[in-house]
Amino acid sequence: MSVLQGINVVSLSVTDLDEAREFYSNVLGLGKPSYDMPEMGWIEWGAEGEAHLSVTPLAEGMSIGHSTTVVFTVEDCHAAVKALRERGVECGDAIGIPGAVTYATFRDPFGNALQIAGPPPAE
Repeated sequence: MSVLQGINVVSLSVTDLDEAREFYSNVLGLGKPSYDMPEMGWIEWGAEGEAHLSVTPLAEGMSIGHSTTVVFTVEDCHAAVKALRERGVECGDAIGIPGAVTYATFRDPFGNALQIAGPPPAE
């Protein structure tokens, strides 16, 4: 039996909290943060009972991590790619893996890897 009960928060480092708030709240459409505490170095989005996403200031001497990828669920990956591009996000093409998933990759303004994932392509 695991002592872990699920994912609470995925936290990404950013170089500008105000820019991150704008990108995640408005460009990606996550809306108003559930916690917005820039004086404490913390902004977080998510509803009760689901995993949350947070951003914190990049620590001195550290670099943005490229090995962590936050994956957002979408209903239609192709439509989501189009919507992101219309919002100025450089988003890769949707890649469909039959029987598994359709996904696309992009980055936030700080270089953090992000993906969207939806249902697999129709057979």
